[in-house]
Amino acid sequence: MKIIERLEMRSKYFWVAAGLILIVGIGIVDYLTGYEISFSLFYLIPITLVAWFAGRRFGIIASIISASILLLAEYLARQPYSHTAIYFWNSTVRAGFFIIVTLLLARLSETLQREKVLSSHDFLTGAVNTRQFTKILQSEIDRSQRYQHSFTLVYIDIDNFKTINDQFGHSVGDRVLSTVVDYAKGLLRKTDTVVRLGGDEFAFLMPETDQNAAAAVISRVRRGLLYEMENKNWLVTFSMGALTFLDMPGSADEAIKLADDLMYSVKNNTKDAVKYSVYKK
Repeated sequence: MKIIERLEMRSKYFWVAAGLILIVGIGIVDYLTGYEISFSLFYLIPITLVAWFAGRRFGIIASIISASILLLAEYLARQPYSHTAIYFWNSTVRAGFFIIVTLLLARLSETLQREKVLSSHDFLTGAVNTRQFTKILQSEIDRSQRYQHSFTLVYIDIDNFKTINDQFGHSVGDRVLSTVVDYAKGLLRKTDTVVRLGGDEFAFLMPETDQNAAAAVISRVRRGLLYEMENKNWLVTFSMGALTFLDMPGSADEAIKLADDLMYSVKNNTKDAVKYSVYKK
């Protein structure tokens, strides 16, 4: 699985270039070995790579190029046919076969990617789910331990969320949750993670972020969220606990529990506030 994940990290254009090089290479071998030995199936290797990693459109292009190079190799090798049109008929049939394979592979790849997203993200808001977040957080703990970096974990609870559901219905409540995630993603870095921990509770993971940097970002996010809520007449506020880890906790679950406790110290006191703290052994 790790090998596949590493391959998926390559850009589409890398796979397109690699596919074209392979197709040309197979075409040269096809020509040099003459018309008696068929290499048709070998063209499926680059076509499969391009369709899987670069997508449907590039896969179709690779299929057409493969069929064209096959046609050229046959023609240059002077394969005997009773009529010249047979060259083009065979090439069209091969292109059709390659394209069918491409469409099937692209559809399978898209389905697997969609299932992968659904298994790691909350279906309502699109935020990372708890199971996936635990893995991400543990990786960040291990990385921060290794390189002596700090990170900040922000635990968030929406105040008076039940009132929204009771007053406007669950559909509006769902919009509130989605708005929180969408707005936060728009302000946080791509390296930050937004997670829905369940119900009306969320968290932000901010790698390589000390308390001062975290405070500046959190203040901006919170101010924007409050404006969004007020603008839509959703009278909710946010209790937040922002815990910066200078030393590393024993596990991801422990880190979440510490940030949760910090948030609840706000929730059980004033609500609608942020409490900052530093974890240092």
